[in-house]
Amino acid sequence: MTATPRIDVELDKIRHNTRILVQRLHPLGINVIGVTKAVCGHPEIAKAMLDGGARGLADARIGNVERMRQAGITAPIVMIRPPMLSQICEVTDACSSSYNSEFETIAALSAAAHRKRKTHRVILLIEMGDLRDGILPDDLDALVARIVDLPGISLKGIATNFACLGHKEPDHRTMAAFSALADDVESAHGPYMETVSGGSSVSLPWALGPFKKGRINELRLGEAILLGIHPLTGNPIPGLHTDAFSLKAEVIEAKVKTLSCSNSRFSRETPSLRLVPDHAESIRVNLAVGYQDTDIAGLTFPEGIVLAGATSDHTVVETNDRGIRPGNEVNTQPNYSALMRAMAAPDVSEVIHSACNASSRGPKGPIRPTPSLVAIDGGYE
Repeated sequence: MTATPRIDVELDKIRHNTRILVQRLHPLGINVIGVTKAVCGHPEIAKAMLDGGARGLADARIGNVERMRQAGITAPIVMIRPPMLSQICEVTDACSSSYNSEFETIAALSAAAHRKRKTHRVILLIEMGDLRDGILPDDLDALVARIVDLPGISLKGIATNFACLGHKEPDHRTMAAFSALADDVESAHGPYMETVSGGSSVSLPWALGPFKKGRINELRLGEAILLGIHPLTGNPIPGLHTDAFSLKAEVIEAKVKTLSCSNSRFSRETPSLRLVPDHAESIRVNLAVGYQDTDIAGLTFPEGIVLAGATSDHTVVETNDRGIRPGNEVNTQPNYSALMRAMAAPDVSEVIHSACNASSRGPKGPIRPTPSLVAIDGGYE
């Protein structure tokens, strides 16, 4: 039996999603960078993004980057979380570039790269309203003046984030103001802004809309590629697979339970904790997966199965299906939060599928085909 809990990954769908997004954005002058942080820098998933046409990769953790490098990936990888001072040497070794917002960090990158006789590419992260990380636009000129002549680094562009901490979506006015900053830096200090990165998957509606793109020539796409959805709405993106990932959990108990099974004292003194109405009778199914493995609230269960609750290593669902027995697997669809936590969990195995082969951290196993594409005008792409 294949180990569970288990994430099944279909590489062909990830390639497809990447290719479709590249095809839609390339005519607009926008390159796609594949973001691998939700899958912990999984090399085969990263390669699928590159095979689909992503120009490079991006991650937020140096361990993920090193994992991809050790697997033989030589494509450009950008560190999109400003580097920690404690990891400066690792960043200059493994990353072709990094996002930065603090002079002290940039100075440390300069010193480390200069000692190694190499040049590290610096992208300045600009605060455009998300209020998480980034340089305020009014402070940009002064910072550029301090770093532009530092040895060992090369200022190559600017980037911004939207809807990471807050809920601010990019609009055409904000994007135009961000784009204009590239011109301001060039006119005041000289270096050509090779990269003007206009955000993540949340920027897709703006990018594909009827707005001038200005200098913006890059988007960093993770959730759109991996899950085929718009991050803010959860709506499927037409033409993309929404089921490249599935999380499977094994049934360890399936019993008909009613309130009468409960301890009478518990029922009398803590009515607020009752999960089942007094008159209800249902099949309660216990799954061997819990909060230590994933974000349970981020799982979508099959029709006819309803989440009742979860603990650290149990998830309880209700169903009327009397055919579910111990040893069966229940297939769920993870959202971004659930996927990210499951991929990082040590007890969740991974099985990678493609048209040619399947590989895994544990035993190999077949997958059951499922509907995968969003309808476009009555058909499927």
